[in-house]
Amino acid sequence: MLLRQLEYLVALARERHFARAAASCYVSQPSLSAAIRRLEHELDVPIVRRGRRFEGLTPEGELVLAWAHRILAERDALLQELSALRGGLTGTLRLGVIPTALPAASLLTTPFCERHPRARVSVESLSSADITHGLTEFELDAAMTYLDDDTLRGVRRQTLYEERYVLLTPLDGPLAGARKARWSQAASLPLCLLVPRMRNRRIMNEYFAADGATATPAIESDSVAGLYAHLRGGRWSSVISHAWLRMFGVPAGMRVVPLDGPVRGPRVGLVTGQDDPPSVLAEALLTVAREAGVRDALDELLHSYLGGRG
Repeated sequence: MLLRQLEYLVALARERHFARAAASCYVSQPSLSAAIRRLEHELDVPIVRRGRRFEGLTPEGELVLAWAHRILAERDALLQELSALRGGLTGTLRLGVIPTALPAASLLTTPFCERHPRARVSVESLSSADITHGLTEFELDAAMTYLDDDTLRGVRRQTLYEERYVLLTPLDGPLAGARKARWSQAASLPLCLLVPRMRNRRIMNEYFAADGATATPAIESDSVAGLYAHLRGGRWSSVISHAWLRMFGVPAGMRVVPLDGPVRGPRVGLVTGQDDPPSVLAEALLTVAREAGVRDALDELLHSYLGGRG
């Protein structure tokens, strides 16, 4: 059994199409199909359910796929350890990040690259569910996500910061001059918020409800960038996580107003799989995270925008 055959199987399970899987592996479709048939022959089990097109994996195939992910991850870990012995980490760190934490990701990736100049980082914006899947299937080395996610099991967690929520509102708005605002007051404004399926929005909805209000935004976006694009018009207000200020700041004509509520919101942290042996790249990122001071950097940024009001 060759590692290449396992790589082909992983590609086929990911692409769910023989031609696309072959293209992603830079081989012809007949070569990929033949390699998987040889794998079936060597293991003496059917792996692929075949019809006129790819129809999925057999139960035996799903088991082989799980082992394929594990074996290829072990291969990668071995290569990373050997490269470290030869004079520094190489390879690509695969980092999944929930969209609302993307503005803070460079607080880890930049010092990581400075410390390990021969390594590369691939950052992918993913939902919490996709992050859980990526870690389970060894498709990610690490992820930045909410640590109270019940779907995260069998992972190591390291807190990076707690989300703090503030109101962004036009300078001529009714709450612009307030020292602090209540969540119920914010709910009465013309709002632009993230879509309800995003975890950040669901958390905010809980805070609105705790203050006896329901937010009914006129505009909803599935990205922080889309939300900010509307704020520049001077009509809409929004409740944001303080981490977003690092990338987008405060649009012209707007003001940051602290919100009454929890001083510290939900924890965002770095999670890695409990691999044995552990991923060298993931361990290196964890070391960087312990020294990066992400919480202090974001709190200092928020303080600078609030001018001592929060």
